[in-house]
Amino acid sequence: MARYTEAKCKLCRREGTKLFLKGDRCYTDKCAYEKRPYPPGMAGRLRRKMSDYAIQLREKQKVRRMYGVLEGQFRMYYQRAEGMKGVAGHNLLFLLERRLDNVIYRLGYANSRDQARQLVRHGVFMLNGRRVNVPSMQVHEGDEIVVREESRKIPVINEAQEVIARRGCPEWLESDGANFKGVVKAMPTREDIQFPINEQLIVELYSK
Repeated sequence: MARYTEAKCKLCRREGTKLFLKGDRCYTDKCAYEKRPYPPGMAGRLRRKMSDYAIQLREKQKVRRMYGVLEGQFRMYYQRAEGMKGVAGHNLLFLLERRLDNVIYRLGYANSRDQARQLVRHGVFMLNGRRVNVPSMQVHEGDEIVVREESRKIPVINEAQEVIARRGCPEWLESDGANFKGVVKAMPTREDIQFPINEQLIVELYSK
């Protein structure tokens, strides 16, 4: 499966905003975007007028990179969102938020979605009593996610638990750090997604 192997901070600089791809580092002064808040490359500091298409494309790329999904996967999510009841843009964000790797990250068992994806693939978590290893699995209301007993001493999980105290846990999730357990209390709403996203631009892009 294809994956991005270059510096993740370049993606934040390219999209002109923090995507929080490197966990706790993104909240400190070491963040590359804080030091160089302009696109990478020799022409990065030049001001260019962007077309409507370019603005829509950058918004789509920003969301796709933030959640760590490939282009084909992202298009599949949009097609699925378009066939659901409600606003297509909102549905798209809900599907991305309900990915298991994102939920693991939101609960504070990983410092980034990329790290959460790796932990899920290694079978570190149990969903409703069953071991899972599919990062793209969709969670549902009432689902219970538990760190397996033999995996609770993994350093990155304990480090992430310290970070979640500063980052905070969304209201639609409940994290019980002492018991290495998380519960999906409800489905996410648009208000639960605090990251600045203009999903209408993505809808306009795919509607062309």
